[in-house]
Amino acid sequence: MTEDRATVFVIDDDVSVRDAIEGVVKSVGLRAQTFESTQEFLSRSPSDGPNCLILDVRLPGLSGLDFQHELTRANISIPIVFVTGYGDIPMTVRATKAGAIEFLTKPFRDQDLLDAIGRALETDRTARLKRTEISMLRQRFQTLTVRECQVMALVVTGKLNREIAAELGTVEITVKVQRGHVMRKMQAESVIDLVRMAEKLDISVSK
Repeated sequence: MTEDRATVFVIDDDVSVRDAIEGVVKSVGLRAQTFESTQEFLSRSPSDGPNCLILDVRLPGLSGLDFQHELTRANISIPIVFVTGYGDIPMTVRATKAGAIEFLTKPFRDQDLLDAIGRALETDRTARLKRTEISMLRQRFQTLTVRECQVMALVVTGKLNREIAAELGTVEITVKVQRGHVMRKMQAESVIDLVRMAEKLDISVSK
């Protein structure tokens, strides 16, 4: 289960709980950073690798559930595993609907915690790869001219070169050349590949 540069953040106002979770996390080769409060967590240095957050539900001031909501509002994406000594069904439902990976009631088994951490880190890794892919596609898309953007948008709808030429008021040979530029710049190996890229970018005819 060892993750290169993976970090598990822990927010709990009980030092004994923080230390216990940190010990479990480190026992499988993961890095752990513990915090007494949400404010302390927010002041940390950013982490580059995959990470997740072990979050106590009941904290002084802002509750764990409210903090989850604040993170979402601030567009801060991090998989959360909730831990609590006072769990109930409505609380669990609220956390899960808001995207929590797991909701563990103290005392919980070490393996249950590690399983939840594993799922959370995998979720974060997948999300990071997706964000990287989208970023690269956007960079490629920005290299297209306005007309090439228009051609791409029409190609992915299944239109033929002559149909695109008629719609754009140009000739078929010109569209063929522009279509080739689009395929090369977007690094698309086929029209199907280009369609998938367009879906991920959610592009329109205008750039």
